[in-house]
Amino acid sequence: MDDDLDELLDEVEKKFFYSDSTRSESRTDSTNTPKYPREKDNKRSDPEDIDALLEELLDEDYDGSTPVETEPIPKGSKVEGKSLSQSEDKKCRPVFLGGTSIPNGVGTLLSQRSCDQLRCTSCDFRVLMFEDQEWDSSCDYLFLRNNMPDGERLRAKLRRSKGKRAYACQCSWFSARDLADLGQQPQLRWVCGKHPA
Repeated sequence: MDDDLDELLDEVEKKFFYSDSTRSESRTDSTNTPKYPREKDNKRSDPEDIDALLEELLDEDYDGSTPVETEPIPKGSKVEGKSLSQSEDKKCRPVFLGGTSIPNGVGTLLSQRSCDQLRCTSCDFRVLMFEDQEWDSSCDYLFLRNNMPDGERLRAKLRRSKGKRAYACQCSWFSARDLADLGQQPQLRWVCGKHPA
């Protein structure tokens, strides 16, 4: 189901997001032909189908017992028939944070997803995420500095909170329930790393 939704969101993004004339330079090849031509209007997806797919995705239950980790992909590896070099530009633009109702993945203006490949530019640590958790008000810089990246030790300052997602690196922490634009959080020096294809 996730693959179908990703394909649908990609199709919508290609159809509407890349048709913006201000971004046409980055989507043209040497012959000035758009890489993502608009499809005929009679091929539009039914909005009810899209809403149903999104609702299904948001209804999935998340397990908050362990932080979300991803395995690095070796250079030159093939992922579902695509080489790694084809997915190198998969970065969130803009970068979003959010609670458990916000799906993880590559975030764009159209497919607003919570970035799960965050890295801190201050401490150079990968940002850990804890599902259905929030940081206790007593959490501070020294606690994170002494306990990162040990997820079990970090749990001492986490509280169970359905629908929230707790984020932390070695020097910063943040809890979110709703979609939050990272650009609106100047205290967080986090950036999106590359997403696997």
